[in-house]
Amino acid sequence: MGDLLSYSGITTKVRAMESHLITDSQFREMAALETVSDAVEYLRRLPAYEGLFANLEGVALHRGAIEQRLILSLYQDFAKLYRFANLTQRKFLDLYFMHFEIDILKKCFRNAMGRNRLDIDLSVFQDFFEKHSKLDLMKLSSSADLREFIANLEGSAYYDLLSHLDDRDQPTLFDYEVHLDLLYFKTIWRVMGKYLTRKEQELLARCFGSKLDLLNVQWIYRSKKYYHQQPADIYSLLIPINYHLNKEQITKMVETATLEEFFSVLRTTFYGRKSDWETAEIPNLEQLTQEILDKIYLSSSRQNPYSIATLNTYLYFKEEEIQKIITLIESIRYRVSPDEIISYVVKM
Repeated sequence: MGDLLSYSGITTKVRAMESHLITDSQFREMAALETVSDAVEYLRRLPAYEGLFANLEGVALHRGAIEQRLILSLYQDFAKLYRFANLTQRKFLDLYFMHFEIDILKKCFRNAMGRNRLDIDLSVFQDFFEKHSKLDLMKLSSSADLREFIANLEGSAYYDLLSHLDDRDQPTLFDYEVHLDLLYFKTIWRVMGKYLTRKEQELLARCFGSKLDLLNVQWIYRSKKYYHQQPADIYSLLIPINYHLNKEQITKMVETATLEEFFSVLRTTFYGRKSDWETAEIPNLEQLTQEILDKIYLSSSRQNPYSIATLNTYLYFKEEEIQKIITLIESIRYRVSPDEIISYVVKM
């Protein structure tokens, strides 16, 4: 009864916001459009994106400008939920916000290491970040090089970690991104036990634990496929927390000699059994990961509609929607066929 009273208001709010998520039929309509301008005009007519694309015409319709406004819609949804949330729910949202910070930091790192200017205007997010974050987006986006960028993180939770990493010999973008993700999941695991009830911890662990496991799986795969790293080096990258994967399964995946062997081991795990992966072919790991996480997040929310799972699941699918829109618009830009676009954004 306590959960029902505590969450009835915000659950009603989430349900109203969910009704504005883009449907598969709407994605199919967008996939058939011929130009980026047509796609943006379509978004303008949707309640969730109304007003976000004002003054965006012609040459301004580049990827960075569109992505900036899509991300802003996510932040606006977060702000609506935050205003509606009680103290306990805000503790969770404060914890979730770290994910937004890390996404911004990764964008900045990609540009700083490539010696490029940021392709999104972070000033648009400044007001929002000032309410929830210690990061100074304007200082970060104006950094002249990687060293200045890290120096501008001083005073944040990320400075010590990244400044020590910068002392290594030629750290790569992969190194920075891995360590940011390590910090995120370690912080979640520590803070959840401090502020949330046992039931809330269990609900979030189901989602974050699975995401953590699958992130480790992806790092093992990428380390083998793209970097040809030795097992000892791969182990050093992994988050030292297991949820549905046990140490024996992780060891087997790390020690495999081929990608075929890697997927053979993955098939025997909880996640291999959770998926619809039935063929002998090597699957698309990113797509497989997305399908598994979608099922876990949906199940968590449906089984516990008056709980923290409702907030967590909504934000997860809102972020997924934004990535689909970006993929769809860029596909239109490069004249990909509608059928192929649909294969990227609509689950078959």
